[in-house]
Amino acid sequence: MSEQFEPVIVGFLCNWCSYRAADLAGTARIKYAPSLRPIRVMCSGRVDPQFVLKAFINGADGVLIAGCHPGECHYLNGNIKTLRRFLLLKNTLSQWGIEDERVQLQWASASEGIILAERVNKMTEEIRALGPLRWYDKVLGGNGAVPIPVKEK
Repeated sequence: MSEQFEPVIVGFLCNWCSYRAADLAGTARIKYAPSLRPIRVMCSGRVDPQFVLKAFINGADGVLIAGCHPGECHYLNGNIKTLRRFLLLKNTLSQWGIEDERVQLQWASASEGIILAERVNKMTEEIRALGPLRWYDKVLGGNGAVPIPVKEK
């Protein structure tokens, strides 16, 4: 039997809202796909597009950026900055042949654990249907380039 592809989704979650929504989903025992690898950031506005690219280079099949609803940012306009960066990032990734479903944005307040869980489930199914990303083949065109190991500082 062949095993079903299980995607790896890196989630950049805002400390004040979406990270707490994920925590609420866990404490409320809301079941969602185990594909999410959460990374807590103080604000979704701090998610640099380079973080998303690094996640893909290091093997992620998808990236979820989640933050406070617009107008409710603890840092005033961090999520507006997130939205602008997200749109530019999706445009760049589409030019490289990366499907839109691989990078998603979700607004989720601390009390919306079910919304975050539903998004993770939906995104997992979408990426499962797409299959593995294979960054080096897709972006570099399979030209034999060897992956460069990323060293942590």
